[in-house]
Amino acid sequence: MVFFGKYRGTFRENGFWWVNPFLTKKKISLRARNLNAEAIKVNDKSGNPIMIGLVMVWKIKDVYKALFEIDSQTIGQTAGGVTTLNSTMRAFENFVSVQSDAALRQVAGRYNYDENSNPADDVTLRSGADEINEALKQTLNDRLAIAGIEAVEARINYLAYAPEIAAVMLRRQQADAIIAAREKIVEGAVSMVKMALDNLKKDGVVDLDEERKAAMVSNLLIVLCGDEPAAPVVNAGTLYN
Repeated sequence: MVFFGKYRGTFRENGFWWVNPFLTKKKISLRARNLNAEAIKVNDKSGNPIMIGLVMVWKIKDVYKALFEIDSQTIGQTAGGVTTLNSTMRAFENFVSVQSDAALRQVAGRYNYDENSNPADDVTLRSGADEINEALKQTLNDRLAIAGIEAVEARINYLAYAPEIAAVMLRRQQADAIIAAREKIVEGAVSMVKMALDNLKKDGVVDLDEERKAAMVSNLLIVLCGDEPAAPVVNAGTLYN
């Protein structure tokens, strides 16, 4: 029996190959396949429960390992006891699904969700997408190598806090945003007040003593830093009344 352009063992070469006619043949798809895993609940480096999911592209790299290392004979058999291409590939898909779940848990446990969990960390699940995806791909390939399967691409496609702490973490993020905004407002207000005092002194518009300077600074900061629009008050008396 002669086969042209077929795969022999773990080799992928074109040509004529003599094959023992008494050997059995099995069909294996070597095309790339997708796995869109559902989000799972894991703990990050700080122990916070998060929801994380992945999407990956995988394919069979070593046919020998795939057939002999994965129990596709029993998992892949149909009701009639015949192993078909679809049933065999389902056994491979089941193996990849289980290993991807384990790899995702392993990688997620190495990093914090964001910088707020531990500001000392440079890479987090939210900020270090490239590094996280590369670490995930490497971990998957280490786990899948025993079965001759290769992870061509792997990346996180879902990331969020678990529902039980999502509301608390949202309030914390809002508080951090408010503090950052306030710091920017105060910084700008101080700069504007300093510029106003310097210009008044430089142009000789008015000569203010230290007490009036303090009152002016207080009034300007209230106007510039306040949330509500300022209500102007006209002083019809003297400077000190």
